[in-house]
Amino acid sequence: MSDFIFRIQPNIVLGSYTVSRLGEFAGGIGTKFMLVMDPILRQVGLADKITQSLSDRKVNFFVFEDISGISDTQTLMKALNLARQAHIDGVLAVGGSKMMNLGRAAASLYNEEKDVYALLDASADTAAEPLPLICVPSTIRDAFVFSGRIPLVDSRSDVVRLLKAQPLLCRQVLFDPNLMLPLSEKQNAAMQLETLCIAVESYLSQKASFFSDMIAEKSVELLGYAADGAPSLEITTPQEVLLSEGGCMASLASATSSLGAASLIALCINSRYKISRSLTTAILFPYILEDAAKFRQDRLAKLSRILRASPADSDVAKAASDLTDYVRQKLAKANLPTRLKDLGVNIEQLSLVAEDGSKLELINSLPRSMTSDDLFDLIKLAY
Repeated sequence: MSDFIFRIQPNIVLGSYTVSRLGEFAGGIGTKFMLVMDPILRQVGLADKITQSLSDRKVNFFVFEDISGISDTQTLMKALNLARQAHIDGVLAVGGSKMMNLGRAAASLYNEEKDVYALLDASADTAAEPLPLICVPSTIRDAFVFSGRIPLVDSRSDVVRLLKAQPLLCRQVLFDPNLMLPLSEKQNAAMQLETLCIAVESYLSQKASFFSDMIAEKSVELLGYAADGAPSLEITTPQEVLLSEGGCMASLASATSSLGAASLIALCINSRYKISRSLTTAILFPYILEDAAKFRQDRLAKLSRILRASPADSDVAKAASDLTDYVRQKLAKANLPTRLKDLGVNIEQLSLVAEDGSKLELINSLPRSMTSDDLFDLIKLAY
């Protein structure tokens, strides 16, 4: 087991209507902010909930929402330029993982003298004092929101890189189930499977500890309740709250442990080909489970029973197999694609993804040692 080191940061607030307190929390750390906000929130009528909270408390802000389908270095430099010209006191990031990454990177680099490309090319730590940052996720999953790494797409190559942020970068994270983006049935199913995969990968990682195990197990339990209903009438928590709680726990688990091969490959595919990470992760998930069953069968069996995918008295091999079947049944029920070829990419393009993944530090924390060849073998299985 790896050494256990835990620092309590950020302050997490989870509950209905917590976004209405954003102005209160922001006012406690400054008076002028850059609000990095997902443009989709405006389209679905949720943007006013965020800005009203700030306006009511006389917090000055300007909105940055000039972002494409990814959080890339060009967009980051544009946001940094505007933030520095405005002499802001802090950054508010509201939206999906793209906005979280962009907001975190802007807060991290605001006082940094080095160019972002110099930091990425040298794999150097960001040393300057970061700006105060508050994150408000609008989806149930963000594997990096509590992490010391920030995924950014290098605009020079369309390859994902990990920026090394300052420790304890984020001051506060607000999880509001009422702010969760309205999704289609397929999008919702894919995102739930991705969140479950994040929790499972954290549980299987070489960096897992007793603490990350505890959080991952609870995440799996909550996500199971959200997907299949609670085992007793005593649990009456609404589904959207269960999903927020399960997603928060999955994010904490990945930060205290590490992501796995499915998340790694999905991150690289999204960077190069702008294909949904949730969909890619959901497709890869059962193949990851089959691979892990060769050497982590007991841990898979435990998660399977927690999820109620397998009876409590089932043997280890059957329970591990039942977990894979459970995921495949969820894919089929939601009518999601089950092969990477269904995403419109060819195997030659995916060979580049395997190379990209092998260069990210996440590869060192997978459940077993893997090279680019191993990643490509996994891709071929799922293709």
